[in-house]
Amino acid sequence: MELHDVWFVLIAVLWTGYFFLEGFDFGVGVLTKLLARDRAEKRVLINTIGPVWDGNEVWLLSAGGATFAAFPEWYATLFSGFYLPLLVILLCLIVRGVAFEYRAKRPEENWQRNWEHAIFWCSLLPAFLWGVAFGNIVHGVKLDRDFEYVGGFWDLLNPYALLGGLVTLTLFTFHGTVFTALKTVGEIRERARALALKVGLVTAVLALAFLVWTQADKGDGASLVALVVAVAALVAALVANQAGREGWSFALSGVTIVAAVAMLFLTLFPNVMPSTLNPEWSLTVTNASSSPYTLKIMTWCAVIATPIVMLYQGWTYWVFRKRIGTQHIAEAH
Repeated sequence: MELHDVWFVLIAVLWTGYFFLEGFDFGVGVLTKLLARDRAEKRVLINTIGPVWDGNEVWLLSAGGATFAAFPEWYATLFSGFYLPLLVILLCLIVRGVAFEYRAKRPEENWQRNWEHAIFWCSLLPAFLWGVAFGNIVHGVKLDRDFEYVGGFWDLLNPYALLGGLVTLTLFTFHGTVFTALKTVGEIRERARALALKVGLVTAVLALAFLVWTQADKGDGASLVALVVAVAALVAALVANQAGREGWSFALSGVTIVAAVAMLFLTLFPNVMPSTLNPEWSLTVTNASSSPYTLKIMTWCAVIATPIVMLYQGWTYWVFRKRIGTQHIAEAH
């Protein structure tokens, strides 16, 4: 296996880690409107992800940085062609982070309500737009012979990509719902489990349609295995949720995300961005990669830094592993 193939796999792992971790805190952000009944419950939901949401975004920074360094042509084409949706995602992540920090700085109801609106919308929009973006990457876009995107904004809103956006939105919301059931106690935990069933059933229908479409269009034996694992894990997560096994349900919803993302990257390889105008104009792991020397230096840096980052993040989750409820909220603000 060549180094550019290795880095394709590593970037796939980084995106998978990002969607696994950021997926549930996007979901919790959406639940501030769907599940919480009062300000105290909203505060409970926000507190479940308060210690970890910013650490989860490290995976996005790592994936973007690795793409820039390992596949500069891919990075340039992706960020120029998908400029508007990626800008919306970036702005949402900025506003969302500010909302988490500023919401409780003042006691006025309007102040807190406005920041809560920001948390909801700035969780929902990225959850949807990441699916649209990856749907277009897998499906292919209009690239010319110079590997430049020559399509328009509306070309990105094709049926396959929009379905992908609905899948990521519902899947992340389901992931966040089972995380909430895992991290809370009392009535909010019970309502989270009930809501998880409803969201999970909608997710199962949308995800099955999207993954079968992907398999029929670009799949092979390996992607078929990933499809089966994703669907089986999602069904098992629903069963575990109904049985009150929140830990298993959360782990299995995570397996669903891992398998689904793996399937997308399996159908994509060896391309990194297919061209719908001419297959010969597609960006691949070969023509989009950096020099072997650059990839070699990056590999050594990753070998040293990655275990340290993962150990630290794992320690953070361990420290903040306890369940919380409204009884732990001293004051409803």
